Amino acid sequence: MDKQKEIEQINIFGKNTMMDSLGIKITDFGDDYICGKMPVDERTIQPFGLLHGGASAALAETLGSIAGGMKVDHEGKTVVGIEINCNHLRSARSGWVHGIAKPIKLGKKIQVWNIEIKNDNDDLVAVSRLTLAVIDKK
Repeated sequence: MDKQKEIEQINIFGKNTMMDSLGIKITDFGDDYICGKMPVDERTIQPFGLLHGGASAALAETLGSIAGGMKVDHEGKTVVGIEINCNHLRSARSGWVHGIAKPIKLGKKIQVWNIEIKNDNDDLVAVSRLTLAVIDKK
């Protein structure tokens, strides 16, 4: 399967989930990263018209979780989020925010991912750290 088809499959897998509800789309991935974007619109803003911090955290956890899942043996393992930290550095009012997740540690039991979220002007909007537990599928 080529990369574009894999990206389409990941986005289809997110149908009827929070990923779909917030308009999150995976845009690229490689051996040591995954990228995605999310609109800054009525689904993702708070009442004052700014990007909601929870939406940024949802984008970060989505990217890190998908990336983490791509790093385990799908036959018997999966990943689940056990901790997320998100620092909001700049507001966004419109357009898109773009995230990139990169691994800090890929262990047998724990993974830690760094996620940077930027606006359309490439300004840093938020940084996040996600810790995933690698567990047996049941």
